[in-house]
Amino acid sequence: MDFRTVIEQSGATATGIPVPDDVVAGLGPGKRHAITVTINGHSYRSSVAPYRGAYMIALSAENRTKAGVAGGDEVEVTVELDDQPRTVDEPEPLTEALDADPAARAAFAKLSFSNQRRHVLAIEGAKTDATRQRRVDAVLAELRGA
Repeated sequence: MDFRTVIEQSGATATGIPVPDDVVAGLGPGKRHAITVTINGHSYRSSVAPYRGAYMIALSAENRTKAGVAGGDEVEVTVELDDQPRTVDEPEPLTEALDADPAARAAFAKLSFSNQRRHVLAIEGAKTDATRQRRVDAVLAELRGA
């Protein structure tokens, strides 16, 4: 589905794409839809979700740069339902730790994509090996319920 809209900017850097109600209705029942978004030839996976009384799609700084857009720009947007499984690419230290702990591996597998991604991004964002290891240990502790 295609629609035209203005990218909303909230604060200094937060941006989102408002989605018209008829587009949301066309995606089917439910309040949150997994989608693929295309702007200016750049596609990324996201979701349509209610936010402050409207339906929005998050638009990160990375995706703004790749699409060549900014807050306040009027854009043509294409959204398609995304029925492919959402998986994260685990960094090697996390994979090794999870493979060594079957209970933690099972708990990680039960997490939503967003929560898996949250853990992976924290580990990948570490600048030193020591910080990376502390973050892996923290993920394991959380998965074990400690």
